[in-house]
Amino acid sequence: MNASTYIFGWILATLLGAVFHLWKDGGFWKLVIYIFVSWIGFFLGHVIAKSAGFDLMTVGSLYLGGGIIGSIIALFAGHWFSRIESFPGQSK
Repeated sequence: MNASTYIFGWILATLLGAVFHLWKDGGFWKLVIYIFVSWIGFFLGHVIAKSAGFDLMTVGSLYLGGGIIGSIIALFAGHWFSRIESFPGQSK
């Protein structure tokens, strides 16, 4: 992959994290977490799609379909894990 492919994937993953943040609402740190989780999910989705030969929406050497699916799954998982509360009666 060349540099422009990495930059395009990075920008797209950042936009997915920002849109998810606007949809689910949260503070500054939630935005940072969502963007970071989106980057990880996009990269893992790209790698898995590349190794599996999943050719949905390829742009050059970037497996965009796998990256988007991985990013969305990672964002929902990150949001779910961020909502975990401590046990009742436990001090914070």
